[in-house]
Amino acid sequence: MRQPLLPLEVHNRRLHEARKLFFDRGSSPDELVEHTVLRSWERCRRGGLSDGAVARDDGVVTTPKLREACERNSRLIAHAQGIMEHVYEQIRASDSLVMLSDARGMLIHRVGDPEFVTRAQKVSLQPGAIWDESLRGTNAIGTALVEQSPVEILGGEHFLGLNSFLTCSAAPIFDPQGRMVGAIDISGDYRTYQRHTLGLVRLSAQLLEKRLFESEYARELQLSFHPRPEHVGSMQEGLLAVSCDGCLLGINPVALDLLGLRRNDLSHYDFAMIFATPLNSLIDRAMRDPHSLIALDTRSGERLYATLRGALPRRLDVPSPPSRAADEVAKRPPQRRREGEIRLDDLKTGDERLNLAIQRASRVVGKDIPVLIQGESGVGKELFAKAFHQSGDRSARAFVALNCAAIPENLIESELFGYLGGAFTGARKEGMVGKIQQADGGTLFLDEIGDMPLNLQARLLRVLQERCVTPLGGVKPVPVNLSLVCATHRRLRDEVARGSFREDLFYRINGLTVSLPALRERSDIAQLVENLLALEAGCDSTIVVAEDVLEFFGRYDWPGNIRQLHNVIRVAIALLDEGETEIRPVHLPEELFGMESDSAIGEPKRTIPAATMPSEASPRAVPLGPGGTARLDQIELDAIQRALNESAGNVSAAARRLGISRNTLYRKLGRF
Repeated sequence: MRQPLLPLEVHNRRLHEARKLFFDRGSSPDELVEHTVLRSWERCRRGGLSDGAVARDDGVVTTPKLREACERNSRLIAHAQGIMEHVYEQIRASDSLVMLSDARGMLIHRVGDPEFVTRAQKVSLQPGAIWDESLRGTNAIGTALVEQSPVEILGGEHFLGLNSFLTCSAAPIFDPQGRMVGAIDISGDYRTYQRHTLGLVRLSAQLLEKRLFESEYARELQLSFHPRPEHVGSMQEGLLAVSCDGCLLGINPVALDLLGLRRNDLSHYDFAMIFATPLNSLIDRAMRDPHSLIALDTRSGERLYATLRGALPRRLDVPSPPSRAADEVAKRPPQRRREGEIRLDDLKTGDERLNLAIQRASRVVGKDIPVLIQGESGVGKELFAKAFHQSGDRSARAFVALNCAAIPENLIESELFGYLGGAFTGARKEGMVGKIQQADGGTLFLDEIGDMPLNLQARLLRVLQERCVTPLGGVKPVPVNLSLVCATHRRLRDEVARGSFREDLFYRINGLTVSLPALRERSDIAQLVENLLALEAGCDSTIVVAEDVLEFFGRYDWPGNIRQLHNVIRVAIALLDEGETEIRPVHLPEELFGMESDSAIGEPKRTIPAATMPSEASPRAVPLGPGGTARLDQIELDAIQRALNESAGNVSAAARRLGISRNTLYRKLGRF
């Protein structure tokens, strides 16, 4: 990293020469400016910027937009404020400002010398101003966000001449998932440049990233480690967030380097795959002596030193003796289950990932902790939410669901918050109680919350914070007491980064996250099929599924997940002839076999199971091959036509040749 040693007048002279070469002659002043600066100049020129001044108010958002950005980044601001105040104390009375920007370069917080603020306002160094490099040219904030590394821009290195009186140092800030969320900057008068400024902002960014990590995983175990024991607790330590069952939840860049991992690989590892020391041993040691430094061995044989803090469990796997109160509870008769009631334990069908989700959710039942369910469409998020509700003390009260993606945007507000009579044109005279009030005492389930409009996210956040709701057209807040369960198929962290979901609401609803696996990833399809058969045909039914059909179910991708499987079972049962008790390929919806390969090179995703029909003309005996595959409907029609021709048009004889019932053949003929 450069630390200019040249006297100010020499540096100015070199910059003047460099700008003449670049701006006037179109030449590259390689030896006169830093490569980072030159790369930025070239980007600015390609983007059509000129080195002339821009309008004073260019790139400054309105007050409501600034307020919205601050609310969206409230967690970042909250953790940064103390750090920025401390930094400012180190540079007070030096004609400087300490500033914080969001991920697109908008200034969202500022502290600094009042004497310098007036000069700073002239170039829009103020909250609400966007210092994106493409708008304001080379500058520390905008260029640091592009380069994704600390940057220092001195005087005439700014692309726009208007900003040449500034010296600026900025470092990008990354969240625990490795996404850039903003930048911290120190800007001042070029004549008062201090060498230590860049190091100060770099250290500030590292400290802020550490606080963000510790805050996000405050409810999990946090492992701090380093090969040298004296570095544990310093800015050089690796940080790893882990659940009590060993799932890796978060990791900082230092830990990635120390362990030789890539962030994208994190989901493929657990604690035991990286460390030779058992997690339970660490927990046991930390519970006995929370401040102890623990020797930790990796699977590669490296010795690390670590401390474990955070949400240590109250007890380990060894159960404590039952108390007298526990004895009394055990003597009480079990709570009666209402007809149709499904609890979390009822969802266990043998899949490990689903069982983990059930286990985690069971631990927070009855506690004031919001639950966020993630998973693809059709994996059973609402069923899981109902089971969670019916597993706790609120089961006797209402379970109220609202799908935020299924209701038009202009109706969600009234559905959620309700309204008084005459609150708006078209409102019912008697008004309407909203979903939030309906869920009072029970559970509110907000499905697809990632699709909720931003303006309603702010209102919902206020309800969750104040535990009161004000219907549309009303002025008096109504207290509510509810358990909140949300679900989404989106990655809300990505939506937060894009600005389409409020960061403060995300952390309010994300008390416990459980991820439901897609059906193609589950190992319990046979048990699921059995449960769905019992649900559709009754527990006393003798209907079974043929082995080749079960094998096909295990190979199929199930884009619609459990919802699709349920529909397939329902249709298959409906297509059984009287007296039939086995679901065979002929009973499955044709859409399952309509998949064709997109090219002659790639293999199709799945093949059709061989049918149990005895005839060689059976259409189900033809697998879907690569490329140019024949349509199953045409093959089936050809086979039926041949059977009818060979039987002289006798439908019963043709059905016997095909190995199906006469009713089934009539049904197929009707389809064609």
